[in-house]
Amino acid sequence: MIVVLKENPDPRQLENLMQWLKSLNLDVHVSSGSQQTVLGLVGDTTAVDIDLVRALDIVADVKRIQEPYKKANRRFHPLDSVIPVGCGIQVGGSHFQIIAGPCSIESSEQLCSIAQAVKASGATILRGGAFKPRTSPYSFQGMHEDGIKLLLEAKAATGMPVITEIMDISQLDLFDDIDIIQVGARNMQNFELLKCLGRTNKPILLKRGLANTYEELLMSAEYIMSRGNEQIILCERGIRTFETFTRNTLDISSVPVLKELSHLPVIVDPSHAAGIARLVPTLSMAAVAAGCNGLMIEVHNDPAHAKCDGPQSIRPEAFDALAKRVASLRALMTAQEA
Repeated sequence: MIVVLKENPDPRQLENLMQWLKSLNLDVHVSSGSQQTVLGLVGDTTAVDIDLVRALDIVADVKRIQEPYKKANRRFHPLDSVIPVGCGIQVGGSHFQIIAGPCSIESSEQLCSIAQAVKASGATILRGGAFKPRTSPYSFQGMHEDGIKLLLEAKAATGMPVITEIMDISQLDLFDDIDIIQVGARNMQNFELLKCLGRTNKPILLKRGLANTYEELLMSAEYIMSRGNEQIILCERGIRTFETFTRNTLDISSVPVLKELSHLPVIVDPSHAAGIARLVPTLSMAAVAAGCNGLMIEVHNDPAHAKCDGPQSIRPEAFDALAKRVASLRALMTAQEA
């Protein structure tokens, strides 16, 4: 349920209203905009007399939220959420960020070389996989703890916040100095993991599952938010369809739909969607045009010899050209909106 207040509500009346609502064992979340304040009520709202609340002098309207996701719902939080992710970088709202780096960390030389290159081209967040979920048990599974150490060394050398994927809650202690914890597509509905991450105070990048709906993605975000952590970044990375030419099918419509349904920022991973390096620039531009809050791109200095996902990784020089095109498109979009 949400309570929409009139402009400039009386502070004493607002305090009395909030205290009464809390006495009904409801959590009250305040979302204040430039012209409107919304109270989001979480809990059993059956005891709330809607007509009584609506009749109060400071109340403009009262609405029930029918969707099962409450905290992730834009009606609950009308303004875009902006997530601080470390090193002065923010994701969401008018802030656009490019996450770039190798799918898998392979060595200090490989990671540092790529990190310096993508930063020089305009990337603001460094990605690198230390734990790799692979379909085959015989494929490279990542460098694990050693990979985390190398990622933190690259963070110190470049000053970029870093993101890497967690596979199991038993690994959480290793993520103390990681800026953003990534939940991969295979773990999107690992609800015990999500609940544990909800008790952390770190930004979580939540990838959409291979065959999951928008509502299921938002309900997974709700699992994290219901435990107290509201720093969620949604990521569209393509879904599995009958088409086999590309690795997955990038669902561009997810960007405007998720931004309509939710206040959480939405980024796009064109690398996993395509699985083909030459398609990454075109899909990236499409995602930017659709209004995403950022891109997550795999970059490798020697894709032919990459230990993981080489065919979908672009070279640093290709990333540099793409970053320039993205900057030009965003500048054009901003000028048209002004």
